[in-house]
Amino acid sequence: MARLYHVPLSPFCRKVRLSLAEKRIEVELVEERYWEKEADFLRRNPAAKVPVIRLDGKLMAESAAICEYLEETRPDPSLMPSDPEGRYEVRRLVSWFDDKFHHEVTSKLLYERVNKKVTGQGYPDSGNVKAGARAIKYHLDYLAWLLDHRRWLAGDQMTLADFAAAAHLSSLDYISDVDWNRSAVVKDWYAKIKSRPAFRSILADQIPGFSPPAHYADLDF
Repeated sequence: MARLYHVPLSPFCRKVRLSLAEKRIEVELVEERYWEKEADFLRRNPAAKVPVIRLDGKLMAESAAICEYLEETRPDPSLMPSDPEGRYEVRRLVSWFDDKFHHEVTSKLLYERVNKKVTGQGYPDSGNVKAGARAIKYHLDYLAWLLDHRRWLAGDQMTLADFAAAAHLSSLDYISDVDWNRSAVVKDWYAKIKSRPAFRSILADQIPGFSPPAHYADLDF
């Protein structure tokens, strides 16, 4: 069985978990206090980051590389389009969320409000929180624009791009930082994707000291 070293609210870990679950790959989840940089974990990944997965007798790090490996070795069901243009668009959007969205929103909201407390780094920076709250509006509007033109974020089929976006938004939703009333089309897209069986274990996550809103695990929110 695969073993995933992860942090429950990490969007990068959640993206990998969603890919594993969608492909019906059994995995043992091991919570890792990566910030403590213990010797055993540094041997698994000298970069001291999660996720790290043990699969096929190998240790692998970096969520994008892990997801691409899963796609190449377990192509059914596919999370990437068959054509080069489609695969490019998926990769572009995955990078958008894991880079731009993460830098402008996730790191300003989730990391300030949750990670600092969990890792003992002090109190949230109000300036960062305000910046993240402003930036998420722009990103939700961009999601709405994409979904006004497409069935899913990257096209007519659900792909890794949808999982990347949903991984970040689900983590933020846990701390009530997503205004789902801003866009009906985005809310409908998220309701559709979080109703998939692959989302069940994520919606069951519980973070000590933090309680999710009532609608978090509600499939009809």
